[in-house]
Amino acid sequence: MKDGGMDFNRWKMVPAAVATHLCIGSVYAWSIMNDPLTREVGVVAQAADDWALGSVVPVFSTILALHGLSAAVFGKWQDRIGGRAAGTLGALCFGGGMLVGGLGVAMHSLPMLYIGYGLLSGMGLGLAYVPPVAILLRWFPDRRGMATGMTVMGFGGGALISAPLMDWCLRTFSKAPEYVGRLTDVETYVEGGRRFARV
Repeated sequence: MKDGGMDFNRWKMVPAAVATHLCIGSVYAWSIMNDPLTREVGVVAQAADDWALGSVVPVFSTILALHGLSAAVFGKWQDRIGGRAAGTLGALCFGGGMLVGGLGVAMHSLPMLYIGYGLLSGMGLGLAYVPPVAILLRWFPDRRGMATGMTVMGFGGGALISAPLMDWCLRTFSKAPEYVGRLTDVETYVEGGRRFARV
């Protein structure tokens, strides 16, 4: 196929489209984060300051709702500005939302988690989802089903890669407190409504 006077192999577009969808498909591994987020302060068991499971689970619903809404609302606009610009903006929103959401977890701010990961990443997800599909449909008019299927396979497969990676990160970088002895053998004190062991 010729593109601007140069030979172009349309099959080179497929790995990039699938890789994009593998990255944004990581949202399907959200359930890996539910339990650790309910033990952010308590670590071993849920503490009074920890988020309830019912407060954390809807983050996934929020990101999926924004995914659909932003893809629908910005669809025509994406056609005007092109796939590269829309994909870049989507990647910036998706990655920026993850950073804001991570900051929300670090600061123990549930609203910041919702704004970052739920809203901003959800919007980025919608913006980044459409361009790979649309571009492959243009480059494969004779194999439209294959082009769409390959790309969407990447989106669904994102959890296959990110779930074990998230699990590994949690096991590697999350350290439970060391056992200091039975409660009856350890001197404890209460501060701010929480019990601490004096070591």
